[in-house]
Amino acid sequence: MSEEDKKVTQKKKEKPNFRKQRTRYTKLKDNWRRPRGTHSKQRKGKREAPKKPNVGYKQPKEIRGLHPTGYEDKLIHNPKELEELDPGKHAVRIAGNVGKRKREKIIEKAESKDLKIINK
Repeated sequence: MSEEDKKVTQKKKEKPNFRKQRTRYTKLKDNWRRPRGTHSKQRKGKREAPKKPNVGYKQPKEIRGLHPTGYEDKLIHNPKELEELDPGKHAVRIAGNVGKRKREKIIEKAESKDLKIINK
């Protein structure tokens, strides 16, 4: 990990697990669901309940939406899309529905342009 990568991961704030009883049941996903129960401690904002998401958990503007490596994440479907990317700013993610032959061409072209590939 380079110095720049470390800076981005250090700037990202730790967020609590917002989902109520997420650790108790494995089938509950991590995505947020608003508490609607009449007696819900989380909805009422009690101290012992899990926190609710709010504006204070937003990331700093300069790193918001970046990949943890510090690059802007670009989804690529064919080698032609690599032409307008900047190696200092962008990282490549190859789409899942790209076949083996085209994937090899994309990897070859990305390596020649010194682009970082997130999912080889």
